[in-house]
Amino acid sequence: MKLSVIVPVYNMAAEGKLNYSMDSLINQTISDYEIIAVDDCSTDNSLEILREYEKHYPKKFKVISSPINKKQGGAKNLGLEAAKGEWIGFMDSDDWITPDYYEKLLKKAEETGADMVGCDYHLTNHHSMEIGKVVHSNKEEQTGILTKEKYKSLLLDSGSLVVKIYKRHIIYDYPNRFPEGIFYEDNAIGKSWMLRAKHFEYLQEPMYYYYQHQTSTVHTISQKRCEDRMEAAKIMIGEAKEFGYLEEYKEELEYSFTLLHYINTLFTYMVGVKPVKISFIKKMGKELKDYFPDFQKNTYYCQRTNEEEKKLITLQQKSTLLFLCYYRLLWTYRNLRERWIRR
Repeated sequence: MKLSVIVPVYNMAAEGKLNYSMDSLINQTISDYEIIAVDDCSTDNSLEILREYEKHYPKKFKVISSPINKKQGGAKNLGLEAAKGEWIGFMDSDDWITPDYYEKLLKKAEETGADMVGCDYHLTNHHSMEIGKVVHSNKEEQTGILTKEKYKSLLLDSGSLVVKIYKRHIIYDYPNRFPEGIFYEDNAIGKSWMLRAKHFEYLQEPMYYYYQHQTSTVHTISQKRCEDRMEAAKIMIGEAKEFGYLEEYKEELEYSFTLLHYINTLFTYMVGVKPVKISFIKKMGKELKDYFPDFQKNTYYCQRTNEEEKKLITLQQKSTLLFLCYYRLLWTYRNLRERWIRR
């Protein structure tokens, strides 16, 4: 088997989302591949839809039904247990791909000897093959035989896991699997996968359609999801310690942790969670300092964090209460200013 594509599924039956996604997978231009759809204890008729595909395409389509909801990481792990492919790919069950997506990725691998291949993607909010907002998942300078400098670049700017295929050894020669029961599972172990690859190639072509809707993980903010992001960051550092690459790539991992655990979490929490809990923000800031006391001296933090965020972060590190007061004043001022401009 050349390729296994693992698709975690949870409550995607509405509005034809699941069918549109599965149709794009079924109609790939390659023939030697399998689709492993893992239903994560859906409460709608997603499982029934998947069984229909399995019935019509028994040689290509396999359904696994999880008896309990394990979140995407647990569903992916079930898929990995069953996968037979020389290459492994993942797809979200509300996204879709061009018909030649996997053919082009595999061809690039065969031409170059790469063991990890990726491409660009684009964001869209409606079901069509029309190109939406293109996102460059990686950079040309990250490609080729991987050196220490390229590993550093990939650790900082990994790109999305779903727009890559991985040679089997990258995943299966490595004892850990996705964390279960949390979101942001890709962030937890993706760095380890990057460092196991020897040769990365990248097609600057948007062949993956990333569907944006109100129930997407990126659009649903809650304290639990913020906690999951923080947990994923801790697992990421735990992996680096376990497999002995924390010191070698400390600056890159320190900044990655700061971004995932703290910066992204803090500002999405402030925008999306009500009421805001002072204790939670204090915990977030304290945990960051416990892991990396000098994070504000990090080269990438200094270069990549904008000045306004730096000021807010410095204020939060000194006093969460002052941070909250200042943030609310700033938010109120901006809202009033926007209303005034729109008049």
